[in-house]
Amino acid sequence: MNQTIQVSYLSRIERVLSFIADHLDDDLDMDDLADVACFSAYHFHRIYRGLVGETVTQTVRRLRLQRAASDLIRSHSDIEEIAKCAGYGSVEAFSRAFKSAFQKSPASYREHVRETPVSLIQQERNAGMFNVEIKEFPARKMAAIAHHGDYMGISKAFDKVFMWGMKHQKLTATTPGTGLYYDDPSQVPSDQLRSEAGFIVDEECVDEENGVRTLDIQGGRYAVLRFKGSYAELQKGYDYLFGPWLNESGETPANAPVMEVYLNDPQSTPPSELLTDICVALQ
Repeated sequence: MNQTIQVSYLSRIERVLSFIADHLDDDLDMDDLADVACFSAYHFHRIYRGLVGETVTQTVRRLRLQRAASDLIRSHSDIEEIAKCAGYGSVEAFSRAFKSAFQKSPASYREHVRETPVSLIQQERNAGMFNVEIKEFPARKMAAIAHHGDYMGISKAFDKVFMWGMKHQKLTATTPGTGLYYDDPSQVPSDQLRSEAGFIVDEECVDEENGVRTLDIQGGRYAVLRFKGSYAELQKGYDYLFGPWLNESGETPANAPVMEVYLNDPQSTPPSELLTDICVALQ
């Protein structure tokens, strides 16, 4: 495929990803998505799978289950309502799909993650689940697109910036995503949260039309906690890092946003196996 055609295809698929993120509660008809991409309905699915790495059905299922995991943790909605929002006709079908992805039933997942007491967090720490290392990072640059609102909705910005990076040959299949998070979601209303989705680059990247700009990430000492598990559960890592670890370490955070580095691909990795480095700059 020549470069011009590839750029056109990636732009059209990016429109589909954005449309899916904005219409997760709707019935997503394949012909309608083909129209969004301006592709023939006969070939749209093959092109999508070839460029995204998963089928449309897998994308929708993954995003709906990820949102369901967040709803189980952060809301008091009953499981039947969450199952319906995730597109399942029964709690039983939702529970089977959720357990296949998260290794726990929805009820067990909610109880384990949301109701985890301090004593259990300490047990998980002693078991090696919360290991913090202090690392020296060089100053770097990040190609980024801003996201405003609930942090769990940042995947739309990641889809856009990664499609942009592919079009402009700024990344490879193994380039990790990097996120910057400016606000504490326990203190700032979700619709006012500020974050950035992007990846590390070697040079300035500016594309005003697509909202891409270059941010400078400060070098120096960082506390790095490697978290294993669903993105919806990351708050447990934050609670440990900013609670017991910071209190015991004697370290002081620098005046900089928290950085998350996503070390494996959520499209091909079960949520329970996802690896995320939570990085906090230190004074």
